[in-house]
Amino acid sequence: MPAFLERLFTNYYETAAMILFGIGFTTLLMHRNLLKKIIGLNFMDSGLYLFLAAKGYIAGRLAPIITDGNTDPSRYVNPIPTGLVLTGIVVSVSVTAFLLALTCRLYDRFHTLDIDEITHLARKERD
Repeated sequence: MPAFLERLFTNYYETAAMILFGIGFTTLLMHRNLLKKIIGLNFMDSGLYLFLAAKGYIAGRLAPIITDGNTDPSRYVNPIPTGLVLTGIVVSVSVTAFLLALTCRLYDRFHTLDIDEITHLARKERD
């Protein structure tokens, strides 16, 4: 097996994260429907969180909860990537809720979810 494929299969969490991010980025760029763009953004978020979680994990180490009095840092996993992922998830849910509310308002006003049509109708309405 070539060395590239071997590394690819060894780091399958990172590979999956990159695939998720790529699917989301492609969806965000290629579709004109606002709901599909929001779904693409969520795919990108999920890929990023998976990547951070995969990079923060070290096999054989414990969660950073001291129970037996041993404070040797080499026994524990770094808690910062996990905290970043949890904070990112909260922000992502808030942004998604805001975008969905904005999309509902745009649909009520323009009766379409196509971003090009919304732009055209908004310019026509302004002039």
